[in-house]
Amino acid sequence: MGRTYIVEEAVGQYLSNINLQGKTFVSGLLIGQCSSQKDYVILATRTPPKEEQKENVKHPKAKSDNLDEEWATEHANQVSRMLPGGLLVLGVFIISTLELANDFQNALRRLVFAVEKSVKKNRLWNLTEEEVSERVTLHICSSTKKIFCRTYDIHDPKSLAKPADWKYQNGLSTSWLSLECTVHVNIHIPLSATSVSYPLAKTTKNGLTRWAKQIEDGIYLINGQVKDEDCDLLEGQKKSSRGNAHATNHSFDVRVLTQLHLNSDHRSTATVQICSGSVNLKGAVKSRAYINSNKPKVKEAVQAIKRDILNTVADRCEILFEDLILNEIPEKKDSEKVFHILPHRVFVPIPGSTVMLCDYKFGDESAEEIRDHFLEMLDQMIQIKDLEIAEEINAASSSSVNSEASSDNLDDEQPEQPIKTTIVLKMQQNIGVIAAFTVALLAAGISFHYFSD
Repeated sequence: MGRTYIVEEAVGQYLSNINLQGKTFVSGLLIGQCSSQKDYVILATRTPPKEEQKENVKHPKAKSDNLDEEWATEHANQVSRMLPGGLLVLGVFIISTLELANDFQNALRRLVFAVEKSVKKNRLWNLTEEEVSERVTLHICSSTKKIFCRTYDIHDPKSLAKPADWKYQNGLSTSWLSLECTVHVNIHIPLSATSVSYPLAKTTKNGLTRWAKQIEDGIYLINGQVKDEDCDLLEGQKKSSRGNAHATNHSFDVRVLTQLHLNSDHRSTATVQICSGSVNLKGAVKSRAYINSNKPKVKEAVQAIKRDILNTVADRCEILFEDLILNEIPEKKDSEKVFHILPHRVFVPIPGSTVMLCDYKFGDESAEEIRDHFLEMLDQMIQIKDLEIAEEINAASSSSVNSEASSDNLDDEQPEQPIKTTIVLKMQQNIGVIAAFTVALLAAGISFHYFSD
């Protein structure tokens, strides 16, 4: 028996309204949440066309040869950044003409594996053995509207397709539960003398991996209580006459207790090394996650918020590095500390849902640019008035100083500031690091950050 996908009716309407406009097919992503029994699809978004694809609409190729796998996976990377905890790219879809129905099955298989491989490479976490490892492919015939739904086990490269049920439900995400958490980070990442040959982004990720272990091992308090992970999250919540959780109890406050403060005060002599510089991250991170209200377990809620904490810090660092490359880093004096505010988070609601999507905004970006980014990445027209800024920017928090002093005590007087990174690079190492960093990121296609670039 295959898996069952419960799909928001608005997703079905969205897929039905996609017009091929002379093209042989349109591809895109399916977004939602996995559970042990069934998966939930609450959003779909088509892959934006490249400029050359727009120009060649009048002369499409006959088959799936023009499915740009690299472009589709980069789109998946960008979309993954805009998903709060609990939401994932569950799979891919293709809408094509009737005569090409069979031709696209192999293309769908290749694409779903490529997307999963791409989105997980930047994660600071891995799927557990207990989690669902199947991802869905959906093919829709544009003329008959017939649906072919199949799944593949992404842990098995030789996985065969399994049939799956695709069922629509109205108001699927109108009562999902949200979890909110503020985490104060203080991460010191030394750049060893040997790391000069590695991209700065890779070195930073390695440092974040050690911090991620502390987040994973933390103690999580939900509404001030430590609960057994196998307990029902809604246990003890007020019930309505119909037996469902009362509408006023859809949000949970989460606190994280870790050993980070001990590590910041203690330096083991066993880890002393000659450094060419350091990257320091310090500030407050606003985290948010969502889970389906159908008998949720505490462990599912904790896992969702953990992963959002890890994702939002890693994604912001990656976005900052992309921005530094696109805007060209000026040369600095020996041992100069350069302060950068990581992009702060903004949320926007999905119409008719309690779930919100997110994006990241630099201080000089306008609300209109964020609106355009949502339209381009998620094919969602949002209202500027609905933008919710999670972390306010302090206009005076970006500066630079010359100092050899330790940066562990940096900004102690402003512990509530949005997360800030300080990059300290010695002049003799600066050129090599930045060059390697530039080549690596450009090779990865960082210009995809905005399709319009």
